[in-house]
Amino acid sequence: QVQLVESGGGLVQAGGSLRLSCAASGRTFSSYAMGWFRQAPGLERECVAAISWSGGSTYYADSVKGRFTISRDNAKNTVYLQMNSLKPEDTAVYYCAADEGTARTMAVMNVGHYWGKGTLVTVSS
Repeated sequence: QVQLVESGGGLVQAGGSLRLSCAASGRTFSSYAMGWFRQAPGLERECVAAISWSGGSTYYADSVKGRFTISRDNAKNTVYLQMNSLKPEDTAVYYCAADEGTARTMAVMNVGHYWGKGTLVTVSS
């Protein structure tokens, strides 16, 4: 079992920045690929970014490339999502997920095995 707790969401104006954090506990964090997903009202959940267990490989949705950066600190059991140049369409509940598969699988297949409860990001225009 892996427990995931997201933090860092909030209200920000368009063009602003936020950094989300996801603290993991339980089994060995460094053995999991990690991903950030989001779901806006009426829309399907999408993977916005994923990172391999080592941090050596990252994947991004086209909608966030160049604006969002995923990173991880295995010593702190934490994964981050730095979000810059935020747009109103980035408004969503953001979820952290862990998976025993690859980051590419998480990104392409939109899957994760363990999930946090989410943190709300609201971008005002």
